[in-house]
Amino acid sequence: MAETDKLYLYKDLTKYTRWAKWLLWASVAISVISVISGIVEYRLLQAIAAGQFDSDAEMTAAAQANDLRQGIIGIAYIVLLLATSVVVLVWIYGANRNAHALGAAGMRFTPGWAVGWYFIPIFNLWKPYQAMKEIWKASADPGNWQAQLRSPLLPWWWFIWIVSCIVANAMFRYTLKAEELDELINASGISIASDALDVPLDLVLIAIIDRIWRMQAGHKAATLPPEGATEPAPAS
Repeated sequence: MAETDKLYLYKDLTKYTRWAKWLLWASVAISVISVISGIVEYRLLQAIAAGQFDSDAEMTAAAQANDLRQGIIGIAYIVLLLATSVVVLVWIYGANRNAHALGAAGMRFTPGWAVGWYFIPIFNLWKPYQAMKEIWKASADPGNWQAQLRSPLLPWWWFIWIVSCIVANAMFRYTLKAEELDELINASGISIASDALDVPLDLVLIAIIDRIWRMQAGHKAATLPPEGATEPAPAS
């Protein structure tokens, strides 16, 4: 039997959906804080370049305070990013499995590969998007999912994701080699852009997760027996 023909049990994703949305909202908040902090840093670097500090001691104190603030925000950002990534990937696995369980026959992606493609270079440029599109369509109408239209949220989500990855990569590379003050100013500007892109990315993903969860829950309530329910005994 092909792996895509396996029988999957439906599992309620309410808990994971709630956690994914909470973490994504927290990510929006930390991204906004990062943008504001980045603007403060950008202005500080410009002030240093313009010689606006009265003394080296004043400039050093301002720079140290900036580094401490940016460091704390950076640690919080990384911890939140890791937690959010884990929960969202678990949610994707569950959403794909539920699409199979609701009766969407012929799906190309299994739960494992709906997650696994994120970790394979080159293929992760389009395969995860295809998997999410399939989940959406199968959740909209499991019995006729191939004929369903994908939501306009999906291409926006993936477009912002790709742009965000490009900008984040550019920021990382530029920051590593930035030594002169003007280079640090440019690196700070790229960092602000990278953090700003995370806001619409997270908001669109929240909408996608919420909609898929609602569609699946609606089909489950209409077509599948409650969990733990037993078949009625045949009449004698």
